[in-house]
Amino acid sequence: MKTVTPKADQIKQEWYLVDASDLVLGRLATRIASLLRGKNKPYFSPHLDTGDYVVVINAEKIRLTGNKELQKTYQRYSGYPDGRTVIPYKRMLQEQPEHIIVHAVKGMLPKNILGRQLIRKLKVYSGSEHPHAAQKPEVISLTK
Repeated sequence: MKTVTPKADQIKQEWYLVDASDLVLGRLATRIASLLRGKNKPYFSPHLDTGDYVVVINAEKIRLTGNKELQKTYQRYSGYPDGRTVIPYKRMLQEQPEHIIVHAVKGMLPKNILGRQLIRKLKVYSGSEHPHAAQKPEVISLTK
């Protein structure tokens, strides 16, 4: 029995629309990462981009469990001495709610060229409007 690798013309990529209202961040991120990688398809191959495009709306309505709203922080470092910036979750939610979901999903993708290619297929918006209506994304519910 031979292993079948899908060819580029056999890979069909869909568009999905996810409403993030009142969904838990980590659980949402794992399901989005699975869709981006294409793990829901029978011809999944870990070294190929077999995944779909995902559009996430209402990013500002995401929620966390436990005390994470008070304790979670985001860090970045400029490379200079004393160049570390720590941003609390509450401030990040007010200023850049899209970045919260992108950051969570990016940590669940491969740390290589394929991961950087997959994260470009994730589109996150803070409101309920998005500019991808022409692609006719299929509304998908990621709750059980």
